[in-house]
Amino acid sequence: MKDKIRTGLASYGMSGRVFHAPFLETNPGYILKTVLERTPKGSKEKYPGVNIVTSYEELLSDKNIDLIVVNTPDHTHYELAKKALNAGKHVVVEKPFVVKSSDGEELIKTAEEENLVLSVFQNRRWDGDFMTVKKVIEKGWLGRLVEYEAHFDRFRNFIKENTWKEEEGKGTGVLYNLGSHLIDQALVLFGLPELVNANIRAFRDGGKVNDYFDIRLEYANFRVILKSSYLVREPGPAYILNGTNGSFVKFGADPQEELLNKGILPVGNKWVKEKEKFWGLLNTSINGKDVRERIETPPGNYNEFYNNVYKAIKEGEELAVKPGEVLDVIRIIEMAIRSNREGRSVELKVES
Repeated sequence: MKDKIRTGLASYGMSGRVFHAPFLETNPGYILKTVLERTPKGSKEKYPGVNIVTSYEELLSDKNIDLIVVNTPDHTHYELAKKALNAGKHVVVEKPFVVKSSDGEELIKTAEEENLVLSVFQNRRWDGDFMTVKKVIEKGWLGRLVEYEAHFDRFRNFIKENTWKEEEGKGTGVLYNLGSHLIDQALVLFGLPELVNANIRAFRDGGKVNDYFDIRLEYANFRVILKSSYLVREPGPAYILNGTNGSFVKFGADPQEELLNKGILPVGNKWVKEKEKFWGLLNTSINGKDVRERIETPPGNYNEFYNNVYKAIKEGEELAVKPGEVLDVIRIIEMAIRSNREGRSVELKVES
């Protein structure tokens, strides 16, 4: 790839350090040109050739930047993405896409009018465990699926100080944070549901933001259960799938985030090979034969997201993560909030 995309990173916090800069550095289609740091956070030491700016306006005014990654606090995504699009930049937005679906609609319209690429970093589509689940469903190994349950749990029984993520406000809490991953995966597999029912809580002592949710997506002949909690010290299965012929159960989590947090760069085809003990268990009947075996987890690869964005910008390839798809994630979140507030299931309204 000789024609590289010159990229600006809007923040070098956890998301920039762990999920974006390593891929922008190692992917041959990109140059990490500029990083916005209002206070020094170490990007210059890690990437000596990078240019440091202290304001978003400086980032926007650089005519040599082709793509801006908006990985700032969630409530700023709409405003900063809109400014980047208006400045003629392609944009990747960290999840969640936006806080309000109406804001997402406006961003999509602006990108289309300006003929710019707009995508959202829903990286968990390239988790090895989710890729395995997708394979099990597509192969029909369980017969007709009747129930799909997915968990994204953590143990964090304290309130982290001096962070916007723990302050009550728009877009904070586990629903927008981890929920955007679980909902996106469900919509990739099954499309939009007919009904949404949700229970959303703040269980931690002194907590100001939701740290627990239980969302039920109702389809014509099966249901989806999505759960997340910050008070799970002993993790259960990440995925439980039940069908008319059998079940599939998967423990563990994709190792990419753990390796990236340790500073291990995403190079080599098997840098994220999952240990066999975490492979999912398939117990089913296929063509009249009972089968009970482990299903090998393929290596996940978040770099596939940036490979696709490169081809979308340079070659006109269709986006793997279309903004309209992720806008549906925000709509489901809004429905979940309404369901929790009103204590009832909410029906999806599809415009004709």
